[in-house]
Amino acid sequence: MTQHLADALPTTTGTLPGWWRDAVIYQVYPRSFADSNGDGMGDLEGIRSRLPYLKELGVDAVWLSPFYASPQADAGYDVADYRAIDPMFGTLHDADAVIREAHELGLRIIVDLVPNHCSDQHEWFKQALREGPGSPLRERFHFRPGQGESGELPPNDWESIFGGPAWTRVADGEWYLHLFAPEQPDFNWEHPAVQDEFRSVLRFWLDLGVDGFRIDVAHGLVKAPGLPDLGRDEQLKLLGNQVLPFFDQDGVHEIYRTWRKVLDEYAGDRIGVAEAWTPSADRTALYLRPDELHQAFNFHYLTTGWDAPALRATIDESLDSMRTVGAPTTWVLSNHDVVRHRTRFGGLDRARAAALLMLALPGSAYVYQGEELGLPEVTDLPDEVRQDPSFFKENGQDGLRDGCRVPIPWSGDQAPYGFGTGGSWLPQPAEWAGLSVEAQTGDPASTLELYRSALRVRRAHPQLGAGDAVEWLPAPEGVLAFRRGDFVCTANTTGEPVRLPAPGTVLLTSGELAEPDVLPADTTVWWQG
Repeated sequence: MTQHLADALPTTTGTLPGWWRDAVIYQVYPRSFADSNGDGMGDLEGIRSRLPYLKELGVDAVWLSPFYASPQADAGYDVADYRAIDPMFGTLHDADAVIREAHELGLRIIVDLVPNHCSDQHEWFKQALREGPGSPLRERFHFRPGQGESGELPPNDWESIFGGPAWTRVADGEWYLHLFAPEQPDFNWEHPAVQDEFRSVLRFWLDLGVDGFRIDVAHGLVKAPGLPDLGRDEQLKLLGNQVLPFFDQDGVHEIYRTWRKVLDEYAGDRIGVAEAWTPSADRTALYLRPDELHQAFNFHYLTTGWDAPALRATIDESLDSMRTVGAPTTWVLSNHDVVRHRTRFGGLDRARAAALLMLALPGSAYVYQGEELGLPEVTDLPDEVRQDPSFFKENGQDGLRDGCRVPIPWSGDQAPYGFGTGGSWLPQPAEWAGLSVEAQTGDPASTLELYRSALRVRRAHPQLGAGDAVEWLPAPEGVLAFRRGDFVCTANTTGEPVRLPAPGTVLLTSGELAEPDVLPADTTVWWQG
């Protein structure tokens, strides 16, 4: 069976209101996507030049990770100016060109917004440091006196996500809060000026034409009153497992209600997408009530292993939770912060099968650049090229985020594989020559053509993204089988072939299907029932 049986299918789209409800959204990590000027760093012009590729791939929207003016202490998530483009990526004119050309191609553009913290080079923070204790500008951040006889100890016991205390002491003796790197001071969202500023930033980009925002650390803006001690160490182990005094506080929801009003001022279904690490799908759903945001990343699904019972439980929990607030469920396997799922799941066969399973579920799916090429995690980067802040901390973190951020290969048999003409900011493996867009295009067995076919089938079968439920079918142990109208998906998560009666005609398969009633190991098949 080939994976191109779907080529003759008609192309139709769903009719449910809200383009985001069943959209496939492609994440571009700008520094690693395409380099237009030969400096080894991806840029906006490079992105613009590759938009036709994304159109051909079949995605509906493109999410751009930060490209704002930044000292790059944390790959642009330390923003110095929310209305300016960092010169390494281009100019505001280049950003406008990306948005305009994407729209001409029928693609929507979502940009990253980083409201929990800024750069220590942001003008507000620099002025707060200059003016000293008691400055009104310090009230826009979390400045506090220290503990101990002479204030030599941090104000509380909170730890940074990147390791070490979440506080840094400045020359005048006060401390400031940074849940991430010291170069990323947290805003005080109880201050009206902070709230006013970000509503203004939203309007700036909406006026430029963006279709929405991915909201970084959406769960972190509000801190518990009094900034109470957590009372234990190894706090990183608690992330995403319980409500913390600095994460997922109920006060964040009032902020997003005001943001929703801004989004609704603009025509064209502008959306907000929450990056919210919460203890449960039910807590995530709170961000998506009808007067708040539109989508939230499904980290509960991302962190589920290649295991049929666990996947089924997560799928059911996700759909049930989102249904209560009328929001679409989102599905994601990889992003710029986690080990690529080919490596995480233990091989390309499983990665391909997981992709077809994800794209068969109701709701919206996110694809991280390079996963459509079947790229593995790069695990052998030399220490001297690493740039992830967590790599340099004393508590021994691996800094593995660099491994999923290596620039993607486009063409040729030698690095930088068409990424640009001047090398790449992180070295690319020699074996990536066979994984380039050029090498895989037209090869019916390639992962790129699998993704292209899957997205064509998804468009031809609008019920794939529509709705809020699946009908589970009887299946052997280790196999997931569900129906969506006249569509059936079967996924074998075991390492052995499983006999299963064919529920219809094969539409697409992630691996070779020698017999219709035998589902190969680590394989997903789509059927016309």
